[in-house]
Amino acid sequence: MRNIKLTIEYDGKDFNGWQKQPNKLNIQGTIEQAIKCITGEDVELNASGRTDAGVHAIGQVANFKTDSKIPIEKFAIAINSRLKKSIVIKKAEEVDERFHSRLSCKKKTYRYIINNSEEGSAIYRNLETHIPQKLDVSKMEQAVKYFEGEHDFKAFKASGTSSKSSVRTIYEAKVYQKDEKIFIELTGNGFLYNMVRIIAGTLVDVGMGKIEPEEITQIINEGKRENAGKTLPPNGLYLLKVMYE
Repeated sequence: MRNIKLTIEYDGKDFNGWQKQPNKLNIQGTIEQAIKCITGEDVELNASGRTDAGVHAIGQVANFKTDSKIPIEKFAIAINSRLKKSIVIKKAEEVDERFHSRLSCKKKTYRYIINNSEEGSAIYRNLETHIPQKLDVSKMEQAVKYFEGEHDFKAFKASGTSSKSSVRTIYEAKVYQKDEKIFIELTGNGFLYNMVRIIAGTLVDVGMGKIEPEEITQIINEGKRENAGKTLPPNGLYLLKVMYE
């Protein structure tokens, strides 16, 4: 039995998220069906984490067990030949049988992209979130640093979160601007349901002058969802990278 690790890129626009569910187009089920076409096997594809409907990935990681004899260097090409163009297997590797894409994960990086031009974009509208009001990026840069470290992120989770603990560690948090696009990047040991999108919404409030950067600490400590910003739309969110060391 071989254990195959896949690095996956996808445009989440047309999918109802990662997780397999009946009668709804999802990424997990689509890839599993492609694998069945080339191996003849029903496999269980384990991801590093589930992404929601409309969320994208540049470096999602998943693994599955197989008895297939397909050479590892041919696996990605073979699976891609059976996939929609909105999903691409970037890399296939044979790994230790104990490797599990979620349980072995040490860190993840998410990126949120905001188009801060007045007009927005027709072409990239499903790949970023348009906010026409001019944002103060320097204040957002100050504010994002308050998220670094171990905190109880209770104020930054959606009501449907099933996690028992809301304590997470953010190792690196940054905001930067390129032309009219603002990028928010968070690297942590795990993220609560909608946590990145709520942090991004809170940073937008900072950029609009509704929240001062130093108020972030109080919002974290009080742990009240209503004190944080709104949940930004999924189309600006990307799972950028999953790390195992």
